[in-house]
Amino acid sequence: MISFLFDGPSDAKTTIALAHGAGAPMDSPFMEKAARALAARGFRVARFEFPYMAARREGGARGAPDRPAVLKETWLAAIRELGAARLVIGGKSLGGRIASMVADEAAVRGLVCFGYPFHPPGAPDRLRTAHLAALPTPALVLQGTRDPFGTAEEVETYRLSRSIRVFWLPDGDHSFKPRARSGRTESQNLELAFETAAEFVRGLET
Repeated sequence: MISFLFDGPSDAKTTIALAHGAGAPMDSPFMEKAARALAARGFRVARFEFPYMAARREGGARGAPDRPAVLKETWLAAIRELGAARLVIGGKSLGGRIASMVADEAAVRGLVCFGYPFHPPGAPDRLRTAHLAALPTPALVLQGTRDPFGTAEEVETYRLSRSIRVFWLPDGDHSFKPRARSGRTESQNLELAFETAAEFVRGLET
């Protein structure tokens, strides 16, 4: 059984399931802000943790993320519990990446990735995009223009499915935070990201 954190109305037309990034839990500041913002816009939001992160919460060692097969099976188990028919999946960085690897198999309604890790920082040749070239599931990737996991200049050269829309957060890093000299604030970029995500999900409901 997966342990979920729920936000938003239980009778919402769509549930958005979100998984955390590699180094922070499901109740990290970013995940809290995302869940509350989407819930305030009328969606039911379900958050959960991969086994390695759940073990940390219970006092376990701070180990590396689980093997890809375990991460994928955890996502599939979460989808089975929530039901795929009215479900949009995604998450922060690692959580969104693994969601993108199971979205087609699970036949979910859509995919939302907050800061996709297109490659490890400093290793632009180690791409994590092969499965994205033919992804049929409608997808939205929200990405900071200077994200070290994939900048605007880099991502524009990748071969991505036509079902994937990449929305750029001005001067944002991996968590969408801009530099002070940009004239923008982190709050502005987060609000833009969450509203854009909400508009995308609303479009899947029609």
